[in-house]
Amino acid sequence: MNYVYLIVSERDYSWYVGSTNNLKRRIIEHNRGDSRYTNQHRPYKLVYHEAYLNRMDAEGREKYFKSGPGRARLKEQLKNHFK
Repeated sequence: MNYVYLIVSERDYSWYVGSTNNLKRRIIEHNRGDSRYTNQHRPYKLVYHEAYLNRMDAEGREKYFKSGPGRARLKEQLKNHFK
């Protein structure tokens, strides 16, 4: 299974969208500081994820969520979380 996920920093509420084939491991890595981009914003909580059978589909969705329209879509979809 392949996943696209959104994590939010509990420190400064910055977002990070990524994809992985092992969601639990990847969240642990983010919170441990193994990712250069997310290291300074720890700790994180998982806010949203989608599962895909194909890695390329997950990566395409990740690319969409990192675009302007994709970020707007996530923000609209999770509007009650981001009040």
